Amino acid sequence: METDNAFELAVHRHDARVAELGLSIWVGSEPTFTDREAQTPAWLHAALGDDKELRARDVICDLSRQRPGGLLLRSVGRLYPGEKLPRWNLGLLHRRDGAPVWNGPPDPMLSPSVGSTSPGEFSSFATTLANAFSVKELPAQCVEIEVGDDTKALPVAADAVDAQRRLPRFVLHLHTDTVASQAEPLHCITIELPHLESVGLFLSYLSCIEDAALACGLRALVLTGATPPVDATVELTTVTPDPAVIEINTAPSVNCAEFLSRSNQVYAAAATQGLSPYRLYFNGQVADSGGAGQITFGGATSSTSPFVQNPRLLPRLVRYLNRHPALSYLFSHDFVGGSGQSVRPDERGTDAFDDLLLALTLLEREGDVSPELLWKALASFLCDAVGNSHRAEINIEKLWNPFLPGRGCLGLVEFRSLRMQHTPQRATAVACLLRAVIAMLATRPYDLPLIEWGRELHDRFALPFYLRADLDAVFAELELADLGLEMPLQRILQQNEFRYFGKVELPFGTLALWRGLEFWPLVGDAASPEQSGSSRMVDASTTRIEVRWLPPSADRTDQPTATHWLDWSLYAGDTRLPMRPERDSQGELKVFGVRYGSFVPRSGLHPTRKVQAPLTLTLRHPAHPTQYVVQLHEWHPEGEAYPGLPKDLNEARDRRSERMTVVEQERAQQADPLESSSDRYRHQPGLTAYSLDLRYR
Repeated sequence: METDNAFELAVHRHDARVAELGLSIWVGSEPTFTDREAQTPAWLHAALGDDKELRARDVICDLSRQRPGGLLLRSVGRLYPGEKLPRWNLGLLHRRDGAPVWNGPPDPMLSPSVGSTSPGEFSSFATTLANAFSVKELPAQCVEIEVGDDTKALPVAADAVDAQRRLPRFVLHLHTDTVASQAEPLHCITIELPHLESVGLFLSYLSCIEDAALACGLRALVLTGATPPVDATVELTTVTPDPAVIEINTAPSVNCAEFLSRSNQVYAAAATQGLSPYRLYFNGQVADSGGAGQITFGGATSSTSPFVQNPRLLPRLVRYLNRHPALSYLFSHDFVGGSGQSVRPDERGTDAFDDLLLALTLLEREGDVSPELLWKALASFLCDAVGNSHRAEINIEKLWNPFLPGRGCLGLVEFRSLRMQHTPQRATAVACLLRAVIAMLATRPYDLPLIEWGRELHDRFALPFYLRADLDAVFAELELADLGLEMPLQRILQQNEFRYFGKVELPFGTLALWRGLEFWPLVGDAASPEQSGSSRMVDASTTRIEVRWLPPSADRTDQPTATHWLDWSLYAGDTRLPMRPERDSQGELKVFGVRYGSFVPRSGLHPTRKVQAPLTLTLRHPAHPTQYVVQLHEWHPEGEAYPGLPKDLNEARDRRSERMTVVEQERAQQADPLESSSDRYRHQPGLTAYSLDLRYR
């Protein structure tokens, strides 16, 4: 394992190389965390409920303590279709130059031992605040005071009466804190902030609030209402709820070293509250947290975004990701494919692919391409089948979208085909990889044509072996562009251990099993109201396993390689698998995929299909009287109940390995099936160039 110091040095050298090229590529993320022990709706599928808000408050307080001088805000979150109230939104605002943005009384979440505010203090503060606005010569404000049922407005300038509805409106009331650990309810003043257009204006009003609060000796103050504006001088990190997870929208980082520092803080704060970046199933399978881990790239401002400054960059990126499916699938969550959460442009059918080719061709003919034209030209292709850009592998809804008020023209490009990474180091390594690709495409032409992969996209690149090979090709291209990632970064990116089941070592060879990708189809009408919300029903009952057949372990590093292992054949049922000869960094091996129905879903595509678990594979040799039967069980091989969820990733790995069993038995006297070279054999139903689908059997 690489030391933290070696990894950090590799990140710093990546940043230095990008800076040498004169590029400014900022990076942000949306890490999501869950309670992997909980079985309640809020931690399985619902956005709100249970103790989610309490733990989110503890997370934001932990982040605030790690970095003093910030302002804690309880802003109003987004209102989603079908939900009656906006979601809560906890934020931390800081100045990027390190100066404190707030020196006033703290939010009671940070200091739960403060005393309550009296009605007299409340009234005094309201008057003092109105005077502070006047002294600073800010536009006249209407400040409403709410104490019980008594509501009144402080007077405003006479010439502003007709325009009151357009002026910033600050609402004050006494707040009862239901979270602070107090024997008696804690009452403090709450100010509902209005929407303000600029950071400078927001900070001016904030200064008045701070002066008034200090002048009145307030011990605590809650700031809520609209989310504050941000620019290159301030940064905002928010903690919000999402189905099954808490989502932390980190402030954008100027480089990957800063990204690593922020990620370390966020992961540590989540861990303190018992929140995890992944889920563990009883049988040892490892899943995403439930909210994925998107990464966004842009600039200090919308106009300095690399995608705005270099309009050729985004089309090159579309071409590059098309040619390297590893960047779409190797670091992805489980729900990928044409009906998934991160749809590739070439997963939407031939017609869409042809029009994408035309769109890229027409863009190349243009001289000056404005940001809005760039967005218009590609937005219809960087989306899913029903036009939802939030379910696209490359999400450009915030690039230069005039139809998304307030946040559509930020110059941002988001990579959505990313699961929540298990560690801050792995998240940073993925950020470095994507940032290096962006830097390469920003500084040199890339006009290789799109590849129409067809079936090969979901056949060959469903297998971890070929995704790893494609990643190695990306590493090589970055090296040629003088943007290569150093080995501490490469080694972390090459880890795919959670998809590994285990291996069976025999004297004549080694059989290893890996979990491949499946591209789950939607059940029912994808355009129906039931399928258009945040959750959609899919048929996840098909499992794909990658089978690797290798020489004995000792022969993997010795030359010449023994050939006895090549004489053994592998069967799935009565079908001989046409294993594909390949090579990796350690030598020869054979690879193939097997698909099967691992369970019968309550509602699925094929109601007559039976369960095919456990998966049974048989190793045979024409000259040996015995054969080896290897089974991969979906559950404990003896059918026993697990004592509980795995306590950690190591125990999960052990449970996956235990699901593989091997039995040596006498070989039945029967003729071998036809060789794989037979035309009849190759045209069996369910057999493709890279996998055999046992559901046809």
